[in-house]
Amino acid sequence: MKLLHKFIVLIVATALLISPVAASEFGAPSCILMEASTGLVLYEENADEALPPASVTKIMTLLLVMEAVDEGRLGWEDMITTSEYAASMGGSQVYLEPGEEMPVWEMVKCVVVASANDAAVALAEAIAGSEEAFVSMMNARAAELGMTSTHFENTNGLDDDTTNHVTSARDIAIMSRELITKHPKILEYSSIWMDTIRNGEFGLTNTNRLIRFYRGANGLKTGSTAKAKFCISATAERDGMQLIAVIMASPSRDERNESAKRLLDYGFANWEVAHLVSEPLDDIVLNGGVYPTLPIKYEDSQLVLKKGSAAKLTKNLVLPETISAPVAAGDEVGKIEYLLDGEVVATLPIVAAEDRDRIGFGEVLSRFLRALTLAG
Repeated sequence: MKLLHKFIVLIVATALLISPVAASEFGAPSCILMEASTGLVLYEENADEALPPASVTKIMTLLLVMEAVDEGRLGWEDMITTSEYAASMGGSQVYLEPGEEMPVWEMVKCVVVASANDAAVALAEAIAGSEEAFVSMMNARAAELGMTSTHFENTNGLDDDTTNHVTSARDIAIMSRELITKHPKILEYSSIWMDTIRNGEFGLTNTNRLIRFYRGANGLKTGSTAKAKFCISATAERDGMQLIAVIMASPSRDERNESAKRLLDYGFANWEVAHLVSEPLDDIVLNGGVYPTLPIKYEDSQLVLKKGSAAKLTKNLVLPETISAPVAAGDEVGKIEYLLDGEVVATLPIVAAEDRDRIGFGEVLSRFLRALTLAG
């Protein structure tokens, strides 16, 4: 079986990892805490309830923008011209004028820092031609990511006129993880506290106050409307561990922020990431191959453990003494087990590092004749 991904996500059974915590301790009607590198859920409460997300919607908008940039469909310095429709957005905005031009990177900054509805629509139109077409892309991407409780109706989360613009805490964590792990440049913007646009004439202040007041905070997106109440996808990194805390339907901004801080505090106090660094392995004997041995390898990965457990990890190599040709690079030939207190907590595949063909009859005969010649 081919190893399809260089990065292997290691997830120990969630039921064994998650410590019981009273929901009231975090004060959130719906919440989830996820470790970003593995996607492991460390805590959840009503995480699959479909709720209006307000401007947290823009995480998906930003994900599609970052993907367009990475794929070359959009350039950071490309100038976007604001349409009348984009300029007409209410709520949080940077007051773009119809016909006003701004580079992609600056519009992204406006969306991330100031939660600008007008900039979100302008970016969507630049990519898809219309907000409606872009929303179709958003829903398609949500389906690809397995966001089963999500349906978007617009790019910015304004919900006065929506009928079914919803997502869940789990789905927000999923798209947040996709954004920050695949496109970490977004954290350069989401960690900005204050900045300006229009050559310093218009000030921006981050709607996410955790950026200033919570150690390690580096994102990601807030949202609030009368319908959605107060929501946030809060990201923070300490000691090499990146957490995503999602709070939905909180009754006030302060309570939302406090719930997010408590959830992040719980994560940092109780969990750590063990970095499983690969080491060189000896070749194994290859039967019937053109070459007598097969080089093998395994990939680096990460494992989330209870704090203080990483130093106790041991590993066990499980490999056959020999293997038969042919073998293709990436074929699984064994495994490496990571153990904690004698129990296997994670397994990584060991794979062939190179192709190895089976030796043909002609090559066997040639080698035999050469051997006879040397013997004579």
